[in-house]
Amino acid sequence: MYLVIAEKPSVSNSIAKVLGAYQKKDGYLEGRDCIVSWCLGHLAEYVSPDSYDERFSKWNYEDLPIIPDQWRLAVSKDKKEQFAVVKELLKRNDIAYVVNACDAGREGELIFKRVYDLSGSHMPVKRLWISSLEDSAIEKGFRELRPASEYENLANAAVCRAQADWLIGMNATRAFTTKYFKRLTVGRVQTPTLCMLVDRGNEIANFRKAKYFNVAIDLNGMKLEKQKIFDEADAEALLHMCQGNEAVIVKENSTDRIVKPPELYDLTTLQREANRHYGLTAQQTLNAAQSLYEQKLITYPRTDSQFLTEDMEDTAANVIRVVQSKYGLDNPFSDFPKPIIFQVMNNRKVSDHHAIIPTMELEKTDPHDLKVDEEKVLFLVSLRLLEATGEKHIFTETVVEASCGGETFSTKGKVIKHVGWKQFEEFAKDFAGSKAEQEKDTVLPKVKEGQRFSNVSADMSEHYTTPPKTYSEDTLLAAMETAGNKEFDENTEKKGLGTPATRANIIEKLVNSKYVVRKGKQLIATDDGKALIEVLPDFLKSASMTAEWENQLLDMEKGKIAPDQFMTGIKGMITMMLNGCDQIPEEDTYRFQQRESIGVCPVCGSLVYEGQKNFYCSNRECGFVLWKENRYLERMKKSIDSKLAAELLKSGQATVKDFYSYKKDKYFEADLVMEYKDGRVNFSMVFPDRNSSGRTKHK
Repeated sequence: MYLVIAEKPSVSNSIAKVLGAYQKKDGYLEGRDCIVSWCLGHLAEYVSPDSYDERFSKWNYEDLPIIPDQWRLAVSKDKKEQFAVVKELLKRNDIAYVVNACDAGREGELIFKRVYDLSGSHMPVKRLWISSLEDSAIEKGFRELRPASEYENLANAAVCRAQADWLIGMNATRAFTTKYFKRLTVGRVQTPTLCMLVDRGNEIANFRKAKYFNVAIDLNGMKLEKQKIFDEADAEALLHMCQGNEAVIVKENSTDRIVKPPELYDLTTLQREANRHYGLTAQQTLNAAQSLYEQKLITYPRTDSQFLTEDMEDTAANVIRVVQSKYGLDNPFSDFPKPIIFQVMNNRKVSDHHAIIPTMELEKTDPHDLKVDEEKVLFLVSLRLLEATGEKHIFTETVVEASCGGETFSTKGKVIKHVGWKQFEEFAKDFAGSKAEQEKDTVLPKVKEGQRFSNVSADMSEHYTTPPKTYSEDTLLAAMETAGNKEFDENTEKKGLGTPATRANIIEKLVNSKYVVRKGKQLIATDDGKALIEVLPDFLKSASMTAEWENQLLDMEKGKIAPDQFMTGIKGMITMMLNGCDQIPEEDTYRFQQRESIGVCPVCGSLVYEGQKNFYCSNRECGFVLWKENRYLERMKKSIDSKLAAELLKSGQATVKDFYSYKKDKYFEADLVMEYKDGRVNFSMVFPDRNSSGRTKHK
């Protein structure tokens, strides 16, 4: 008997069907010789800091850095029942080994390892590594199970990535939040990404348009231009020199240009195209692609490769045939030989997973039955397979230059000789409402070098330079993919900010934290996002440093560096960050505060300001703080607002007319008295004395 653990129930069902595990149990499926269960995604996560020490429940700068000696995992409340099932299965004596069938990538490795480690199991582990959930792929994968030890480096990289994100997120967020008295969320990858958006916004805001002029001459209906003359007087002088004068053709050259077919999709290019054509966010595309994968309609989507392996010729040919039939297209192999498929095959450019392509399951599926986003993504993946295996696009480009008034004017013409793979772009426009435009010929009149044109007419037009474009998810994903590349050696394997599997989540975190807003397709940094980037040190928002960490994780996957080496660098960076925070001038730490005090500290006499959850003394050496929510007042449905806090600070007590008594189920009036003793605030109440004109104190 052996156990299989997958990432999700849907994947488990596909695997169980192939293995013959049809008997449904509570949290797993059982067959004659196997059991198939699942994790529900991340069953376990690293615990919060207060789980290591209760004092971390309050954010104090003096408690930093928080670096666990032994990392602890905890199961989320809504998944405890399934974890109990998996844990019990991992402890069974009648099971010989467990198969890690979580998604074949870094994150899948982490999901399985956390559950396995937390269960305390010592069961031998084998790894299922597949790129498709088709029955044939699952069968082949189980025939070729590998020892888990072969993926140890990948697991190490997964753990180090997660721990690095925790350390930087927890320490940097707490450090800058407590320093500036404002919630400032910092992330290893999201902060450099935000910085790119802020920088682009600043470039646009600081852009000053410049006027320039184009001067054109007309040679019997053929217009040639001299472009971007920034001095108006020079442009007017050239206009007058050309008007009515002679022009001579100094160059006429025609060259055949070849546009190679595009490569197949990896996840990032799929997300970019889905955003460009349909306006889908990166997360929406990933969600649709993951669903298509689980429905067996496309191969594994979280890939960074745009090629197939060289043993996939027959697979590709069969899938192309299905795509052609499903979408009503002509057979692309009718006019050229079969080896055209080899242009998308390269073993050296496929690491863990090959490019995203449809599967043969498409033959039995009506795309219109899918969800809208799924249908769109499936169409893009299908069409890209045809484009990538299509013929070259060839056109003839003609360049004509003429001399007039001592300057050279030019124009270009274009004639398509062979449409090739671009025939599918027009199909995409018709089928999917794409904005792709059909290429048109621009035929120039026949001219020869040395040919003269007399009495030339000329005109001048006015133009302005344009600012950089605001990032869309398409262009931001491209920028994330290449971020920091110029900092590395040519031979460095470059991966940029994040991975194809994580970039969508990074963008969503920025939007959810309100550091970025979506405006149509545009992604724009908010004022809070700009303010955060303004106060952070360069190394925390550096794309090149974060990209270098990603490269180190890749090296770890290949066994080139040890986990300790990577984590030492992360811890060193945290130390550098805290040293920098220590140097922040005190007056700068109040930059986010509205500097209107609500009173004077009863302990040291310094000004008291309002924070998000409390009223605090501006003197950092003083421990006075008045919390807005506290247990004493909570019993009477009362919290401290700025008006009440000001009265308490002024005279030590304040009359409150809306205390609530649960016992009597009514509101009552009393004086709230504040005392500061032994480093803490204590409250008591004074009630009106009904037998005299005085008042009675009540604890």
